[in-house]
Amino acid sequence: MLKIENLHAEIDGKPILKGLSLTVNAGEIHAIMGPNGAGKSTLGYVLGGRPGYEVTEGSITFDGQDLLELEPNERAAAGVFLGFQYPVEIPGVSNVQFLREALNAQRATRDEKPLSGAEFLKLARAQAASLEMDAEMLKRPVNVGFSGGEKKRNEMVQMGIVDPKFAILDETDSGLDIDALRIVGDGINRIMRKADKAVLLITHYQRLLDYVQPDHVHVLADGRIVRSGGADLARELEREGYAGVVA
Repeated sequence: MLKIENLHAEIDGKPILKGLSLTVNAGEIHAIMGPNGAGKSTLGYVLGGRPGYEVTEGSITFDGQDLLELEPNERAAAGVFLGFQYPVEIPGVSNVQFLREALNAQRATRDEKPLSGAEFLKLARAQAASLEMDAEMLKRPVNVGFSGGEKKRNEMVQMGIVDPKFAILDETDSGLDIDALRIVGDGINRIMRKADKAVLLITHYQRLLDYVQPDHVHVLADGRIVRSGGADLARELEREGYAGVVA
């Protein structure tokens, strides 16, 4: 599904990714772990197409397409979803309005009929209920006044509604208490643990991986993947720290 080869990227002239290669097949969940400043979030932003991140070398292929040739909205329509470490607030725009416009814009790109208001509300309420989020929060401005945990649940509702092929989740466990961590982990599994989907899960800690069991774990350090393994590698990192494992 996703193939990254010798990826180099920089921001403001500073190299961040320095020859990263990674293959993610359909049906797989890959966890990316590593110390602060290793390039984890940069990898997510480059895949999502965030402005300001310049790819200087290498290639990214997604479902047979050159991902780097696509604009961010085209990547979203192709099935790429980027979950942010710090979801942004959008004052004056309700969740319902934002999500319906986003979904129908993607459906139009794929030559699919837009959902009616009633069809969309049924879908949105079902997704909110599955993540134990009050449906009234769908009427509120996007993330405005939400706690950290509520923002992450709202992001999972968004993911459930747009139903992507490939999700990049950047520190989704950040700001979650024990109950919210379980709910969000269950949501990731319900939405994305399918044979035709894949996930790149960026995290610092083992705790989310207790709920979302990865097929592969990769250690990212100084802009490169320096070690890969199974779920046991995450537990080794928890015991020994990044310094010991990278060395």
